[in-house]
Amino acid sequence: MIVFIDDRPLRLLGAKHVSPALFADYEHVIDARLDILRADSLNGHVLILNAIPATAERLIDLLYMASTANLLSVTLLSDDHQLVEERVKSQFKLVKAAGGVVVKQDRLLLMFRRGVWDLPKGKLDAGERSREAAVREVEEETGVRAAPGEKLCTTWHTYIHNGSRVLKRTKWYRMTCLDDSRMAPQAEEGITQLRWMTAAETQIALTKSFSSIRYVFDEFMK
Repeated sequence: MIVFIDDRPLRLLGAKHVSPALFADYEHVIDARLDILRADSLNGHVLILNAIPATAERLIDLLYMASTANLLSVTLLSDDHQLVEERVKSQFKLVKAAGGVVVKQDRLLLMFRRGVWDLPKGKLDAGERSREAAVREVEEETGVRAAPGEKLCTTWHTYIHNGSRVLKRTKWYRMTCLDDSRMAPQAEEGITQLRWMTAAETQIALTKSFSSIRYVFDEFMK
């Protein structure tokens, strides 16, 4: 599981992922059994070994309450991955959403919203299934009718709403364009442009986007 907090990835890994190569990816390695986690330890790419649920809770508090501007990413390695994941989720209000990577021939549908390139997505209605929501949100935000295909991935990202921490879970689907004759940006959602882009153009455009959206594109390209 990867949670994007302030556009920085928090990776939750089980002990089975330990390998000599793993340590080469990090500038700082902290053993939760030996050291108290402090804000001044969170710089660059950080690996935290032997994490327990309390470690995860303290980390999230530090990310929200302390200065961690120099942190690029953090990975929690735990013997009990499931318990750590549950503790992380418990620190937020969960919101469920769905979205799509829509393909027309060799081009992908992107939209420009609030200063960044993005992919169509939105919250599930009551009783709605993720696949249905993805189709609905694509049509509402872009005017494009699309058929859903395989699930690509699930992203988790956080934000603050009315003073509360929110964790948005978004299920993403590969989708095929059926009709774009009524393609138009949904202005009330802050969308100002829609564009069909090649994979190369998409990769360039997403340099001005969120890390979670670039992650979806990477999964699509696999």
